[in-house]
Amino acid sequence: MRLRGAEAVIEALKKQGVKHVFGIPGGAIMPVYDVLYDETEIRHVLVRHEQCACHAADGYARASGSVGVCMATSGPGATNLVTGLANAYMDSVPVVAFTGQVSTSFIGCDAFQEADIVGMTMPVTKHNFQVRNASEIGKVVASAFKLARSGRPAPVLVDLPKDVQASEAEIDLPEDVEIIGFKPTLNGHPLQIKKAAELLLGSERPVILAGGGVIISNASPELVALAELLGAPVVTTLLGKSSIPENHPLSLGMMGMHGRKSANYAVLQADVLLAVGTRFSDRITGNLNEFAKGTRVIHVDIDPAEIGKNVPVHLPIVGDAKSVLSDMIKAMASMIAKNRDTAWTRRIKELKERCECSLDSDAKPVDQRVLLKQLQLVLGDDDIVVTGVGRHQMFAAHFLKRFKPRTFISSGGLGTMGFGFPAAMGAKVARPDVEVFDYDGDGSFQMTGKELATCKENGIKVVAIVVRDGVLGMVYQWQDIFSKKRYSQVHLGRVPDFVKFAEAFGLKGIRVEGNEQIGPALEEAIKNDETTLVEVLVNPDVHALPMMPPGGSLSQLFGDCLEKPLLEALGPMKGW
Repeated sequence: MRLRGAEAVIEALKKQGVKHVFGIPGGAIMPVYDVLYDETEIRHVLVRHEQCACHAADGYARASGSVGVCMATSGPGATNLVTGLANAYMDSVPVVAFTGQVSTSFIGCDAFQEADIVGMTMPVTKHNFQVRNASEIGKVVASAFKLARSGRPAPVLVDLPKDVQASEAEIDLPEDVEIIGFKPTLNGHPLQIKKAAELLLGSERPVILAGGGVIISNASPELVALAELLGAPVVTTLLGKSSIPENHPLSLGMMGMHGRKSANYAVLQADVLLAVGTRFSDRITGNLNEFAKGTRVIHVDIDPAEIGKNVPVHLPIVGDAKSVLSDMIKAMASMIAKNRDTAWTRRIKELKERCECSLDSDAKPVDQRVLLKQLQLVLGDDDIVVTGVGRHQMFAAHFLKRFKPRTFISSGGLGTMGFGFPAAMGAKVARPDVEVFDYDGDGSFQMTGKELATCKENGIKVVAIVVRDGVLGMVYQWQDIFSKKRYSQVHLGRVPDFVKFAEAFGLKGIRVEGNEQIGPALEEAIKNDETTLVEVLVNPDVHALPMMPPGGSLSQLFGDCLEKPLLEALGPMKGW
């Protein structure tokens, strides 16, 4: 078929089933946008900043399980994507980004709005392409999507010189391609799986650590089945939150630096730790020399580079989480395993029951824990909560319970302030049938809050809850605890007025100053037909605890309590 390069790009996107694209046009990508003018199958969402286009594509991918797509022009348009690509890369999110580029005859000449985006994004993409001939476009786009979604997902960038977009060629538009040398291992080795099953069944205190890979591979049913079969408690990473229903008796919540005491205790006491789809980040492990000492670690991951990278592994299994866990369950069943009720299981259940929080419902300003409890009451099981980055993020991770995968979305590895609102916008485009909430901080929201304009103009409804404490909350907390209250450059002041900020975009803003106003404000925001901003004044001096010292170990969160009986040692945990 003879097509112009720009036409081939759009036809190739349709071949991949793309329905939505987030982006901003510019000179170097104008031919593609000219084709979009007549397009009816693909909806383009015009954002207000390219970084937000990438975050929106990221949120879209996490909410839907498909590939998110974003576009930008050359030079500053392309470089503005870099933070979003790095965020997606760190969290293993499939995003395909298209960038315009100066014509091939000008590449390397420092032409107007030229930037070496291929070189810049090489460290934060799985692969990138610069198309030099229009005839290559069909194969390149199919390859980009296959790379993005297969194996360990990650972003891929396609750079399109302007003359390639404008030129005609005979173009093939394959739906799938074979990529030489790219054959990720999906099925775990049977012998390793058998050994893992034996090790887990022979353990007295097994614990399962579920990371974001469980959600990516849609392995939540297998995770729950395995946990029940073993009677093993499940702890999660931040990105693994929602991989197991958090009202399940074996769910202990998030572990690590900001994790729950019960989750950290379980990991510290485990004799066998089954880690699935996690890279053992420093926020989980703390001091690597102290983490999992004396514990036999089974590590399941689709990326062999992650196994043994940070934590020594007793038994490695390379493969897709869903496939490996399914085979592990079958192996245990063949060993005549049955659901176990052991002393370890009973201790964990008793510990979990004690993790309830006593809250001051009359506190002013509002206690974030009260706010999140009220939010929990109005959330449907399928509704999606996206967070910004900061102290409010840790509060949400602790005090919001999610029961289905892909209903909690947050920036983990890169910790990108400003991620929340545009990612929520993308999640809503992907899932228009559910309510989407952005739980954000006043510092984080101000970085990308201009996307209120995108929501207004495109009819995208998000409930934005902006927690206003007037400080950069997490830095403020660190300076309070570790820098002797030397608060350096963390006070945000009293601007802007978020209610008026929302009104400036033609949207509704609601201010909450007391606990009694939370419920009515949330109900009004949900009933509204368009994006509504709920500003909640909260106490800046209520911290998200416990908190591991810099360079510390999990055991330091407990002091000497690990030598005492479990319940006496942990005492009144106040929900942490």
